[in-house]
Amino acid sequence: MVHALGMVALALALASLVVSYLRWLRVAQREHYLTGTTSTFAKRWWGSSVANSALLALGVAGALASLAYPVAAVGAAVAAGAGPIGLGIWGKTSRLAWTPRMKRLAATCAGATAIAVGAASAAGADGAASAAALCAIGAPLLVDCALWCTSPLEARLLAPFVRSARRRMAAVSPRVVAVTGSFGKTTTKGYIAHLLGGSFSVLATPASFNNAKGLATAVNQHLAPGTEVFVAEMGTYGAGEIRAMCEWVTPEVAVITAIGPVHLERMRSLENIAEAKAEILEKARFAVLNVDYPLLARLAGKAEAEGKAVWRCSSRRGAAEEGADVVVTSEDGKLRAQVARTGTEVDVLFGAGPEVSPGNVACALAAALCLGAPSEVVCSRLDSLPGAEHRRSSEMSATGACVIDDTYNSNPAGAEAALGLLSLVGAQSAKRVVVTPGMIELGASQRQENERFAERAGQVATELVVVGRTNAKALVEGARRAGLPVQRVRDRAGALAWMSVHLGPGDAVLYENDLPDHYP
Repeated sequence: MVHALGMVALALALASLVVSYLRWLRVAQREHYLTGTTSTFAKRWWGSSVANSALLALGVAGALASLAYPVAAVGAAVAAGAGPIGLGIWGKTSRLAWTPRMKRLAATCAGATAIAVGAASAAGADGAASAAALCAIGAPLLVDCALWCTSPLEARLLAPFVRSARRRMAAVSPRVVAVTGSFGKTTTKGYIAHLLGGSFSVLATPASFNNAKGLATAVNQHLAPGTEVFVAEMGTYGAGEIRAMCEWVTPEVAVITAIGPVHLERMRSLENIAEAKAEILEKARFAVLNVDYPLLARLAGKAEAEGKAVWRCSSRRGAAEEGADVVVTSEDGKLRAQVARTGTEVDVLFGAGPEVSPGNVACALAAALCLGAPSEVVCSRLDSLPGAEHRRSSEMSATGACVIDDTYNSNPAGAEAALGLLSLVGAQSAKRVVVTPGMIELGASQRQENERFAERAGQVATELVVVGRTNAKALVEGARRAGLPVQRVRDRAGALAWMSVHLGPGDAVLYENDLPDHYP
């Protein structure tokens, strides 16, 4: 009888181990295989509700108790297999993809677990059940360990693609404009490519291909002979990443659009973020910096002292008198671009939609002029700037409501701008609704920023729809202070269903940020 119970416990523990690994491997993939993030998400999920916290307590207690009472492994198996409640195995908005890298990671996890369970089986089925139960409940930690162990291999496997891209860059020899920033880099990259397109053959990295693998893919697949300018977006999660990319995608012009609290959770301080972004300037001849951000204003002086040609950009009125080289401001429904620099004098009004960020335009204009594009050609293209997908883009829904899609933004400045756009659309007496899961990766300021955003939404919107649980408490508290009615929905599908029922012609809705379903 005891032996039979041990076998049952072992079978349940092994089944829950498979389910648990599938769940947390998906999280690892969605978080770009960064060591430590799986455990961080596990902490979020297990603490996201009373039920999940209770399941975790059952799982840990069962796993530890199974060392003395093997049948307790059943409790750990149930907890690890069933929870966290809400985190699916395969995913809907962010499905698990069996890429070669995922297969290698899964094999590493499976191999390590097989060794542990196999060693414990020396004590029989009871020992194997205990080991499997411990691995199942501790799967997030084991996935992070596997990520750490496989990172040298992944770097070696990436190296040939980078070498191929390096050779192609040398053969085609385009002039390079590199763009980074806490936010605005994808939009600014598109603006730069558009403004230069009237004077040069231009290639820009697609979508958000902004890490080493993405850059290598863009170069190897798209950089063709005859390309004169390559506009490369560069992102980073820490020191050294941008410097390594600039070794083989060496910028002539380096652009930093903004410094803000995006990725503050990982990088700890704004100063650390600025230092990591500043690596893009090291090999550049021209530095284009948005000096509306104090850390970039300080960096401008440092770059100038190092002998770089610095272009200071701003969206503030009066910034030209303070030494800014390119200033783009909003005037009577249009944008005004001013350039006051030796050899380049520009003062032009141009039409642009309310989704266009003046600071991003200023950086793009400066970058184009740095490369010697004729100012008259560049300025003639200002009134046809392309929009960036899912960044304050507007369309009409089937119900007749105006929809503002800002789902690719997750920063306080962008959220504030989106609320400004919401205030301009819809009928005077219509409903204006904000749908959001809130902003993430803002470190210690995340709760405060989400409260502030909901409170500010109360000045513009008639209702707030909070999606998910990640920032729900902060958003509800901010809305309460503003007297803004709140609706709670579980996920994106729930928000869409609510909108289809409650909004009609003349109404407006802002979708601010969107989190994939590996977030609680």
